[in-house]
Amino acid sequence: MEMAVAAAAAVHALVDRRQTLATAESLTGGLVAATIVEIPGVSAVYRGGLVVYATELKAVLAGVPEDLLARRGPVDREVAARLAEGARDRCQADWGLATTGVAGPEPQDDKPVGLVYVAVAGPDGTQVRELTLTGNRAAIRIESVTAVLRLLTDVLRAAPAPV
Repeated sequence: MEMAVAAAAAVHALVDRRQTLATAESLTGGLVAATIVEIPGVSAVYRGGLVVYATELKAVLAGVPEDLLARRGPVDREVAARLAEGARDRCQADWGLATTGVAGPEPQDDKPVGLVYVAVAGPDGTQVRELTLTGNRAAIRIESVTAVLRLLTDVLRAAPAPV
């Protein structure tokens, strides 16, 4: 339920601002997009998204620099930022969202289960939040979706209205 409320708040804020949104998702595997498109009126704001589960697709499709991925791996603050920026750029949207992390059940590249980065890229820059989540794989994915949508709503509230 929190996920749907967060999606509605984000979509309505974008509709009010007449701005658009795109997504780049790793651990959420399209769940952000699926949650957003449940909201009536979303077609006015949602441009599309990328599900870049495989590390190399983060570079090929979302434009994350290969050397960054090689140095830091896919679960990283800067990778999340670049994913959000890539979604924004590749889908020609005002705002880009991204999720990357470890949903489990096993750690990945020495990163613990529940370590997640969510990011929002907009006209005035990019913000990233690091999350330490608990629960099973489904719970981590759902909380990641809720967190990235809440971050977008927070950023929209703080951002100046477009002219």
